[in-house]
Amino acid sequence: MELIPVLDLQHGQAVHARRGTREEYQPVDSALLPGRAGDALGLGRAYRESLAAYRCYVADLDAIQGRIPQWDLLEALAHPETGFGSGLMIDAGLSTPEQVEALIAAGAETLVAGLESLPSFAELGEIVREAGERPVVFSLDLLDGKPVRHRTGRIASQEGVALELGARAADAGCRGLLVLDLSLVGSEAGPSNLDLIDALRRMTGIPVYSGGGVRSLEDVAALEEAGCDAVLVGTALHTGTITLP
Repeated sequence: MELIPVLDLQHGQAVHARRGTREEYQPVDSALLPGRAGDALGLGRAYRESLAAYRCYVADLDAIQGRIPQWDLLEALAHPETGFGSGLMIDAGLSTPEQVEALIAAGAETLVAGLESLPSFAELGEIVREAGERPVVFSLDLLDGKPVRHRTGRIASQEGVALELGARAADAGCRGLLVLDLSLVGSEAGPSNLDLIDALRRMTGIPVYSGGGVRSLEDVAALEEAGCDAVLVGTALHTGTITLP
């Protein structure tokens, strides 16, 4: 099981994401970087040097909310001397194939295409084709277990909807699925959607990742048992609840 540290970027700083209420996010004060709240580049280096992580998930919240992507900060994070270096998985509100080239140039080794940002699955297929050999991961964005519409709210709860969306992303050529429940992010409430993760892994046969709610290595073990291949971790690293050699 791979643990992937998280960097949430907003207005040029690393912020502490909590339950999807982005307007309330504050600069993150991390046990990995004491006294340097919001220092995105320093935190990226700490992930590489202190945790020996070889991938880092980066969410450009400005871009996801429809504003200009933080290109300079993303490029600095991708540089080994100033930030994390290689291995960035970047979600920067990817919605069209025309955005792919700029995102790769900024340092994305894995492109994350989120349900929240995508107008339709037609664009997802075109993004995968434009990315070529670069892997595209589909982020199945949820809120309280319900899929999130394109920047508008929630889809009514219907059995099988999330599973169908994951299957369509796999059919479009995505090489991974991220089950990301925004209501769990920063909550320290424990993981959820275990049955969905198990079903997606069995049905699609591609790697399935999880994000939101992880508070301990016991939670990581539960996700692994459900068939999860990797888990995004933020709050538990910042509080020191999870420590790694």
